[in-house]
Amino acid sequence: MNETTTPLEQIVATRKEKVENLRKQGINPYPAKFAVKSTTAELQESFKALAVGDSGTDQVTVAGRMTSRRDMGKASFADITDSSGKIQLYFKADIIGADSFKVFKDYLDIADFIGVTGTPFRTRTGELSLKVERWTLLSKALRPLPEKWHGLKDTETRYRQRYLDLIANKEVKNIFIQRSTIISTLRQELEARGFLEVETPMMQTIPGGAAARPFTTHHNALGMELFLRIAPELYLKRLVVGGMDRVYEVGRNFRNEGIDRTHNPEFTMLELYQAYADFGDMMDLCEHLILSCAAKIGATIPSPFKRLRLFDLIKTHTGMDLQPPVAEGRYREAAKALNIDLPENTPEKKILDHIFDKMVQPHLTEPTFVTEYPSLYSPLAKSRPDKPELSERFELFIQGREVANAYSELNDPQEQKRRFEEQVADKIKGDDEAQPYDEDYITALEHGLPPTGGLGIGVDRLIMALCNIDSVREVILFPLMREE
Repeated sequence: MNETTTPLEQIVATRKEKVENLRKQGINPYPAKFAVKSTTAELQESFKALAVGDSGTDQVTVAGRMTSRRDMGKASFADITDSSGKIQLYFKADIIGADSFKVFKDYLDIADFIGVTGTPFRTRTGELSLKVERWTLLSKALRPLPEKWHGLKDTETRYRQRYLDLIANKEVKNIFIQRSTIISTLRQELEARGFLEVETPMMQTIPGGAAARPFTTHHNALGMELFLRIAPELYLKRLVVGGMDRVYEVGRNFRNEGIDRTHNPEFTMLELYQAYADFGDMMDLCEHLILSCAAKIGATIPSPFKRLRLFDLIKTHTGMDLQPPVAEGRYREAAKALNIDLPENTPEKKILDHIFDKMVQPHLTEPTFVTEYPSLYSPLAKSRPDKPELSERFELFIQGREVANAYSELNDPQEQKRRFEEQVADKIKGDDEAQPYDEDYITALEHGLPPTGGLGIGVDRLIMALCNIDSVREVILFPLMREE
């Protein structure tokens, strides 16, 4: 080693030497398979009745990563950890043999994977342990565990090297176990109600279904520009036209926008569509789905969810009735009266969003369905028959964050065509998030879409709410990061 070699480089070099020495002794440091008979959690449960100082006669086989070791002459204690928990191992030279013990003592390090066979006993301190009769090296780790297994706290490292985060921080792994449970529960609840899971294109020729900027890509063989989907909505409604009355999709969406505590460019959505239903039915279904997920992971969430009108909420938190100025298009006047600083070149239609986001949304900590959005803001939603300036739509907010969005789907092809044309005009005026005109979708509507309710739930934000997490990066295994 030269003087510029870092401590980590020294550790890696030493472990590489051990790999070579093991191979020279005919020991494969990376075998292909090991027959695991039990998990550590199963062993802890099976032998929980074993009294202090007692030994069992059952021979068991388990495997895991070595996370600690204590050498004492011709004996050693070590802990191994698997996905279910950990267990203590006891190695003794006159049980496993002097040669085997020497290999263990000289060539194994913390972070290595090993498999062992042995019999259980409970130590004088009450810890269930295995008296090892034979062991096998399963994978030689060249790098040590983070901070000597005392935890990994640097946020940047945690996100970039999530595998270290999962090793070092048990609570992080628990979040992703809960994430899996939540997604599984959503599927089970929908399938119990006759919904069919489907898959729609992630590469689209027209990026529709939401107001967002898409990522673009190019298909070389076809010589055409494509877009990563911003939403699956228009394809899912085509399926309802085709006679699939209840469909849903859990998948990734991509939006070429900013990154913050609630936004990641790649995120998971649940979208579902139900024929012969409206946004009221979607409200009931949404609440049921979320409460079912909360119950499944043991989370508590206030219920029933509140149901409040958009302009009533704005008046409550600003003291102003904004419905008249919005109806008359006096958005900037309203923002000025409320001292709302608007980004340069903010489109007129976005101003109400800025007012709501700043003045109302932070107060919506308990689950709240916000209803009666202006039809102008909802180009794919039906308008109320009695108040056509308002849409049959809601957004759900929990802990001050939008979690779900739903409406009675617009199924009038002529009205949809008119709204698409308005969106095109907005895009020409500089609204990058205005939706493009989708001729094929209009053609599909002309074949007849039954009355339909549609619901989208942001899965990442739902997990944040149910697990009490304040950053979306904590619930996405590999969030997008800047280049180092």
